This record gives sequence, C-alpha cells and structure tokens, in this order.
Amino acid sequence: MQRIGLFGGSFNPVHLGHLLVARAAQEELQLSRLFFIPAAQSPFKPGLVLAPPEQRLRLLRLALAGRTGCEIDDQEIKRGGISYTIDSVRDYARRFPGARLFYLIGADHVPQLPKWREAIDLARLVEVVVIPRPGQLATPLPVPFRGHALAGFPLGVSSSQIRDRVRAGLPIDLLVGPAVAEAIRNNRLYL
Repeated sequence: MQRIGLFGGSFNPVHLGHLLVARAAQEELQLSRLFFIPAAQSPFKPGLVLAPPEQRLRLLRLALAGRTGCEIDDQEIKRGGISYTIDSVRDYARRFPGARLFYLIGADHVPQLPKWREAIDLARLVEVVVIPRPGQLATPLPVPFRGHALAGFPLGVSSSQIRDRVRAGLPIDLLVGPAVAEAIRNNRLYL
C-alpha cells in the first residue's frame, strides 16, 4: 500500500522549517511520496498578499532540488481562486486508489478543521498529521478527524517572519537556504 503525504500551504516563501517537516514526515510516516501543494489563496487568509504563483513555485523547486521523495503539485495554483483542501484530496484519492493519505497541517490550524470545506469527507479521506510549533501545547484533533502529531524537528520560524526580515533588510539565507534567498533578492520579493 502506498503511503502518500500531502503538504499544503502558501509557501510564501518556503523555508527550512517546511523542509524539516518534510524530512520528519518522510521518516516517521514511511512515506512513498510527499507532495508539496502550494495554494492559490487560502480561505483562512483572505487578506494575505502572496508572491506571484510562478515565483512561489520557483522557490519550491529551488528548495527541493536534489531532495528525494518530494514532489511539487501545482493543481491548486492551476485551479486558481480560493484553494480548498478537499478538492486536492479527492484528486489524490482518485489518482491513488487504495493509498493511505496523510495530510500535514500546522498545529495552529487544528481548531479550524471542523470549519474546512466538506470537513466530514476530508476526515474520511485523510489521516491528519499535526506539525507542532515549539512551545505550543498539543491540541487534540476534533471529531471526526483522526491522526497524530509529528514528533521530529519543530522549528520556530514562519514565512511571515521571513517576509518581515526581507522588508527590514535582514539576512534570510540560514532560514530559507542560499538558493531561495538569492531568488528572493534577485526578484525583489516581499519588499
């Protein structure tokens, strides 16, 4: 049975915390494949200004270069508009019948799960894997969701902190990696 990880998010920008989560998920869940699924627009962050989709995809490609088992799926960007997780999950359930699907989410999103579009179907199709934040208490998954918390590599860095550092003219190389940092500088993103 294939074990497939789905890692959705804005990735605005992708950073080393995302990569550490990916590595921990691959190891702890023994994933066959892990897909990064950048959102066109989050329904829970309507006011968030995103870098252009092609730039976020480019940053993901740079960040994942040479990493095995990780792939990028741009279906939400291609669909455009607000990205609903259930649409992508149904696509994976159709493409990989019989596969065990794991959906990675940040701990801060757990209380919102019942508000996600078609939450009951989503809970039926995936096991939720919660990404802990350092210093945050574990929040139990709401019924009917099932899953568990990821144990490895919680890192206290966020995309919003990186965007703030870019605007302040502070270095980000150690937070995103040199290739991603250079692409952000060269394309004058997040200023």
